[in-house]
Amino acid sequence: MAVAETQLYAKVSNKHRSKSTSALLESLLAKGFPAHIAQKALAATGQKTIEDAAKWLHSHCNDPSLDDPIPQEYALYLCPTGHLHNHLQEFWKESKRQCGKNRAHEIFPHVTLCDFFTCEDQKVELLYDILKRVGNSFLQRFPPAISLSLHSSTSYLGFFIGDSHANILKEFALAFSSEASALADCRVKPCQKQLHLTLAHKFYPHHQKTLEQLAKCINPGETCQWVAALYSRDMRFVHYQTLRALFQYKPQNIDELMINAGDFIYVDPTQQSDVSEGWVIGTSHRTGCRGFLPENYTERANESDTWVKHREYVFATASRFLTQTESEPNVKLNGEVHNPSTSRSVSNVLSLQLSQNATLRRGVLVMRHGEGVDQVFGKSWLQQCLTADGKYYRADLNFPSTLPKRKDSVKQFENDPPISCCGIFQSRLIGEALLDQEVTVSYVYSSPALRCIQTAQHVLQGLKLDQKIKIRVEPGLFEWTKWETSKVIPNFMTVTELAEASYRIDTNYRGNFPLSSLVPSESYEEFVSRSSAVIKQIIAACTSKGIILIVGHGSSLVSFIRPLIGLPTRDSSDFAQVVRKIPSLGMCFCEELKEENKWQMVNPPVKTLTHGANAAFNWRNGIVED
Repeated sequence: MAVAETQLYAKVSNKHRSKSTSALLESLLAKGFPAHIAQKALAATGQKTIEDAAKWLHSHCNDPSLDDPIPQEYALYLCPTGHLHNHLQEFWKESKRQCGKNRAHEIFPHVTLCDFFTCEDQKVELLYDILKRVGNSFLQRFPPAISLSLHSSTSYLGFFIGDSHANILKEFALAFSSEASALADCRVKPCQKQLHLTLAHKFYPHHQKTLEQLAKCINPGETCQWVAALYSRDMRFVHYQTLRALFQYKPQNIDELMINAGDFIYVDPTQQSDVSEGWVIGTSHRTGCRGFLPENYTERANESDTWVKHREYVFATASRFLTQTESEPNVKLNGEVHNPSTSRSVSNVLSLQLSQNATLRRGVLVMRHGEGVDQVFGKSWLQQCLTADGKYYRADLNFPSTLPKRKDSVKQFENDPPISCCGIFQSRLIGEALLDQEVTVSYVYSSPALRCIQTAQHVLQGLKLDQKIKIRVEPGLFEWTKWETSKVIPNFMTVTELAEASYRIDTNYRGNFPLSSLVPSESYEEFVSRSSAVIKQIIAACTSKGIILIVGHGSSLVSFIRPLIGLPTRDSSDFAQVVRKIPSLGMCFCEELKEENKWQMVNPPVKTLTHGANAAFNWRNGIVED
């Protein structure tokens, strides 16, 4: 394509076709909105249409921060489109599936030109004009194809941009930042470091090889249309976690948050320590309101999911206009762009990995116990179930119909609670799911806590292995004793009592840590040391192929898995934050890489189990009585 035609295409592509920003503002002012609030709505929605801004204003009518003069933060990114973008998206999906989420998944593929800066709402339109003007001035100098070379380390994988092309991009970023600083009164810092397009960041070192194999399927010279895009985000929630609502939740109390499916919620991890288990407190991106919501109604979202794209400048080059016969066509499968050459190459890598993994039969599946009665009815649950003469009765259908017989007082169950009827259902459902996936369980270990032993029993029933495999009760698997509210080690049922109560217990097994070795209120270092030692001893004792199932506590998923895969100990405060978010039957799975003499964490063999809360119902309230 001739240079003149290319420039003409760029001018057409970069022409803003919607109403001007001033016209949008005038429309909102005519509706009676104050100028500062109207400008805030336009900045929050990318200043695109009057409908978007009006919808935002309606949703934020109860937003306590609506009048606050807090501007948005803006960043300038260079983003690929076309075939290269499709290949990168395929890499994003496969790397997440095989190695789990890393920091790169938080944001779409991009090269940072100018990192985040603030701009007053009434001056944002100036940034649009600056982007267009600077883009036009650099159009003829923009390289037809940007030079990309793969770089890898133990915590980073990505493409570095060649120096000659990087210098042009840095000049473009500098020109934008200079004009933005002068005309829009913004403090903009252009990127002066090595320009790069990140593929993976802050991943586990043992995933490096897999990620490199997937990255080599990407052809950096693939057809690509580059665009300089201006994005914004809410600066108040930069260090928050972003959650996505899976279901609608209607508040039952005044301090709870109304959410719709698909809503994004900002959650500050440092403010969750005093929140009741199973709940979080957060701020709705859609409404700006704040309140409590059930955590199992949400899932983790990406950091950039709430960002707003304002304007983009398309760098049109001749390479953009390859005919369909010069490159393999893209077809849509299930609404997603699918590139045959990419899929074939990624499939080859997957096939190679599957063949390598075919001989790796030993794995460790660590899961938290099923729902305990104390989780539902509180620590004083037993008081609700005892008659005046101290006999147990079923006060709610979610209480077990009976309690196992034990020689000492029934009151000992208060510190060693059983699982609820829902917990029984959860455990059997997980066992059935493992059976459907043809998971071969060879060994079962359990914490001495009754809720863990019962979970293990019902998982084995779901697997149809309850008559074939016995449960090894290992005191060393008990949770951090500092978290025991009674400040003493619970008086657990003995192995003999458990066997007499029809639990499938291996009465010949002798634990690595006798009960007498458990110390009340042990230090975090003592707990970590105990956990690391017991997981290594279990692995050493189980030499046969198959899965080692360990049923423990929420803390087990962190304290056992990290030493197994060679990760350092978490800080105790971080540890507590992670553990409190692990739901009933939450699980982690590791497989052995025998030839490398190490273990790696992979996706569990079954899906997660999600369900909502069901509050107690008094038929008199509202039905009979006012």
